[in-house]
This record gives sequence, structure tokens and C-alpha cells, in this order.
Amino acid sequence: MSVKQSPGGSIFPYYYKGGELFGLHLGSFGADEDGVISRMKAEQVFFLEQNHSIGLWMDFYQTRLTDRVIGELIEMLEHIHHRMLKLGLVGCSFMERWRINRLIKKTKGLSKLPVRYFDDPEDAKTWLVSELE
Repeated sequence: MSVKQSPGGSIFPYYYKGGELFGLHLGSFGADEDGVISRMKAEQVFFLEQNHSIGLWMDFYQTRLTDRVIGELIEMLEHIHHRMLKLGLVGCSFMERWRINRLIKKTKGLSKLPVRYFDDPEDAKTWLVSELE
């Protein structure tokens, strides 16, 4: 498989500790809802074009996860869940985690997806390339 670069600058696939994953850099958008949503949509199109199942991590450091952003995130995950083996979310506050988790559990197709939250991207990547539990 050839290595490609996503709209957000991520390498696909990203090789880490003997495994493959894909990282979406959705951090540093602050309160720019339109910016982060635009990036999510572009990454969604890119990810689906790869036709490859893989672990996925998303970095949300310094991005405000409003109701609108979280709604768009859940919609994106609905479209790509069939290509995700696991999902690691990085940089979410306790309340953001709770709100995202609540919606994931209510969404058909996402409720069985292994999802974990991390403060450290390295921990997220390590979990993503580990065996499914």
C-alpha cells in the first residue's frame, strides 16, 4: 500500500509499533466550528477513499467541542464506522467525553465500536495498534 497524505497533513497509513493507524489532527481550531467541521468532512472523504480498515485516533487539543461540532463528529463516525477497528479520542474534557460517549451509545453502528479517551496521543496510538480486546 502506498503512503498518502490526508487533507489535514496526516500520513495514511501511519505505521506505529508494528501496526497501522490513521490520525486526524483536529486540534488548535479553538472556537472555529466551521474550520474543524470542514476539516472533519475533508478527512471523511479521504478516509473512505482509502478502502482500508484501520484504527483511528482524533486529536482535539485546543478545539472547543460545541454541540454542533460533536453532532458533526457523530455524523462523520456514522459514515466511516465500517472502516474503523477502534477509535481513540485525545484531548477531550470530562464533559466532552461524557457527551460524545452518550451519543455514540445511542447511535446504531457505533455502539459496539471500541472507543477510548486519552490525554496522551502516544497512549492512544499504542492502544490502537494493540490486539482487540
